[in-house]
Amino acid sequence: MRELKQFTVDINDIQMHCQSSDNGKPLLLLHGFTGSSADWSLIFKDVPSGFSVLVPDLRGHGKSSNPSGEFSFKQCAADIIALLDHLGLKEIVAIGLSGGAQVLLHVAVAQPERISKLVLVSTAHYFPDTARAIMNAHTFDTVSVSELEQLRKKHIGGDKQIKTLYTIGRSFKDSYDDVNFTEQDLAMIQSKTLIVHGDNDPLYPVTVAVDMFNAIPNAKLWVIPDAGHLPVFFEEVAVFRDRVFSFLKPSAK
Repeated sequence: MRELKQFTVDINDIQMHCQSSDNGKPLLLLHGFTGSSADWSLIFKDVPSGFSVLVPDLRGHGKSSNPSGEFSFKQCAADIIALLDHLGLKEIVAIGLSGGAQVLLHVAVAQPERISKLVLVSTAHYFPDTARAIMNAHTFDTVSVSELEQLRKKHIGGDKQIKTLYTIGRSFKDSYDDVNFTEQDLAMIQSKTLIVHGDNDPLYPVTVAVDMFNAIPNAKLWVIPDAGHLPVFFEEVAVFRDRVFSFLKPSAK
């Protein structure tokens, strides 16, 4: 997105890099795992009208540090809550992509009043076997040349940072307590929620999205036909922008 202010904040044990704009309803945008804040420019060329965006790099991603080398989506949620507190943002609307959406699930469960409207794209409330198999197989050595080139543009630490992220990503196959939201957990979410999911997502079957839809009290479900993981970057980007901002605008119910 054009004309964003860039800054760094000391949050918990990290330096978090952020981009932001002024004048409007606070809109938090969270990228997916191995992504960065730069990914949002592929969806939004300009700051959406009526919103003030806050676009951080999660710990260990992009330009944000992670000295401990440890990572969990719950810890990322604690980072985001600390960032919102630091900036004095008591209530926001938010969009999360994949892992970023899992961070937002943690925020929405921990502080139900914090997010008034929530968009969850291509995510899951637990890691199904399909996802664990892909996590186990997808390592730094399997990354294509073109994909590696794109990753190097996002992460200032180069191959060392990217390798660390892929090592962490592979460890998710053995993680059962970080992304493991029960129906009771999801029922605590007060946000008006839009779940966006491709019906051919190889990581998270569409039945996972249906389960979240059934468990979150005030949820809507948009299943994109013939779409895989994160279709909002591709053929559905224009439709996504229109539909999401129709959902997020203050008058929408």
